[in-house]
Amino acid sequence: MSEKTKKEGSINIELDPEMAQGTYSNLAIINHSASEFVVDFINIMPGAPKAKVRSRIILTPQHAKRFLKALGENVQRFEAAHGEVKDYEQPPIPLNFGPTGEA
Repeated sequence: MSEKTKKEGSINIELDPEMAQGTYSNLAIINHSASEFVVDFINIMPGAPKAKVRSRIILTPQHAKRFLKALGENVQRFEAAHGEVKDYEQPPIPLNFGPTGEA
């Protein structure tokens, strides 16, 4: 592959220091319409009466499906290296929790 082809097929992705810190989430709420998926990432503390959306990601259906596939492949690789991830039963989140509606 030539140097020119490498440059044409690559993307320079920047990650500033604030974004590199990340945001912890222990709950995700997913809504969708015919044209997009909306994923709200939330940090909910046990016993707290409310929680705040920390990040919202909006995806096309095609990107949502690619994300699902990529996440599944990464979980498989993680489990191959570190063992099975246990899916502990969580108490159900009330149906009226969080934002709803179509975009």
